[in-house]
Amino acid sequence: MNEALFSSNKHDWETPQWLFDELNAEFNFELDAAANADNAKCDIYYTEETDGLTSDWYPYVTWINPPYGIGLYKWVEKAHKESLKGGTVVMLMPARTDTRYFHDFIWDRQKHKPRQNVEVRFLKGRIKFVGASNSAPFPSMIVIWNGRKLED
Repeated sequence: MNEALFSSNKHDWETPQWLFDELNAEFNFELDAAANADNAKCDIYYTEETDGLTSDWYPYVTWINPPYGIGLYKWVEKAHKESLKGGTVVMLMPARTDTRYFHDFIWDRQKHKPRQNVEVRFLKGRIKFVGASNSAPFPSMIVIWNGRKLED
């Protein structure tokens, strides 16, 4: 992924509380997999130091608003792998349907729809992240990996 695709050098955008609350009412999150002590949305959370990419997310119902830089592929891959263990992962991320991670872990190219255990919700407009002076320079989506659907 080319860094020029991103119009900001900031990659750690804090989730708007209203959006988290709306999704938390539906999913009852237990783990925030990419946070810090100031912006964690769950009692259990991983920081840069505790490294959510190498820590287990399953069996927790996981919320994640990962860093949006060129490393986003690794976070999407991790969400996919945790769902294969049976876990539920809900991720806020840029709506970039042209990316490799979208086609590798979210979209079923042969069936032209999300993968069996994946749901995609596109957000209307551009959200304003906590602490930002303006709305995001990109559209966003919520991706839900539901590992339990693999068992059906």
